[in-house]
Amino acid sequence: MPDNAGMAARTKSPAPSPGSSSGPSASGPSADGSPDTTAEGYLAQFLGAQTVRLGLRERKKQATRNAIRRATFTLIEEQGYDATTIEQIAAAAEVSPSTVFRYFATKEDIVLTDEYDPVMLAVLRERPEGEPPLASLRFLLTEAVKAVSAHEPEELRQRSRLIVEVPAVRARMTETMAQTSQALSVVLAERTGRAPDDLEVRMFTAAVLGALREAMIYWGERGFEEDLLAVVGRTFDLFERGLTL
Repeated sequence: MPDNAGMAARTKSPAPSPGSSSGPSASGPSADGSPDTTAEGYLAQFLGAQTVRLGLRERKKQATRNAIRRATFTLIEEQGYDATTIEQIAAAAEVSPSTVFRYFATKEDIVLTDEYDPVMLAVLRERPEGEPPLASLRFLLTEAVKAVSAHEPEELRQRSRLIVEVPAVRARMTETMAQTSQALSVVLAERTGRAPDDLEVRMFTAAVLGALREAMIYWGERGFEEDLLAVVGRTFDLFERGLTL
């Protein structure tokens, strides 16, 4: 999980009153012209602002990273995952193999990396004070899936296919989700007044992300026939029922 230390902290809003809407709204400004405060809107606004703020050197790095990812997905679509080599990816992206490894440690990381991780912790920290942890994670992860689906739908489907079909990609996904779980646990511990290494917080976050992992695999195994947001919604509904069948 990338560092969010450079982000300005925002004042938490109070928890919504009973019956009020705390769910996502449409992306973009509201009817009165105020900024969109949903996670999806925040992610989009942050990414746009980040692009503007980046200096020339950082913009070049971002362009190189994106070129490597696009080349990787194109080659995999054409010839399969195992047949695609780092050397081929480098040639297609017009960089050297060493440059590919400078940006991504493994081929699996190229497939699994997206542009949304840098803001996940900041979005979670901005949720209303007193909001139940499950509601916070439901909002955060649902809106993240919504943003990725809107921004790069084909990459999302291709990534999910590879998670289903390629053991190395699935194994690396498990590792990266464990890292994300640990980072989210620290923020949830802060929000609930618990210790950073609190066992219950760690188990809670790991359970939610583990279930989300299975939801993504389920979606890919069935050829993306179901709406992904509906699958994610069913996942959180199960937790809200107390994990009862």
